[in-house]
Amino acid sequence: MRFRLLGDALALLLLACGGGGEAPAPGAPAPAQPGAPEAQAATDAAAQDTAAAQTGLVREVFAYRGAGRDPFQSLLTSGDIRPLLEDLRLTGVWYDGRYPARSVAVLRDVTVNKRYEVRVDDELGRMRVVEIRPREIVFAIEEFGVTRQVTLTQTKREGVP
Repeated sequence: MRFRLLGDALALLLLACGGGGEAPAPGAPAPAQPGAPEAQAATDAAAQDTAAAQTGLVREVFAYRGAGRDPFQSLLTSGDIRPLLEDLRLTGVWYDGRYPARSVAVLRDVTVNKRYEVRVDDELGRMRVVEIRPREIVFAIEEFGVTRQVTLTQTKREGVP
């Protein structure tokens, strides 16, 4: 588009100088005289198009898809790092021994008092649930390109088997 506008600007400049330097093609309509109203309207329209194109801003837009986060987004304003493993407490596990994929673990973020119900392959911030066992949950945490596994165990309460 930039080249087309540049070509239009050059044609306009040649037309304004009074010479095109080229003979019209056979069968082509005769060029308009510089004083003709059609020529004036064409030059005004071309001048407005080039002026609009020169003053307009063109901005590149990038979209990050797939794994990873947008590296230009601040970690302080995004919720990507929340919740932290240190803030989570395992409050309950509904374990299905027949079909372990149907098991559900209930976690509580003690800093903001928020409750999470997770299953296998669910993600919480940078953590992914790998496995749910009868009294514990296993997370895979990716930090700085390295993945590690951490187990969070449910604390025993008195009177509860």
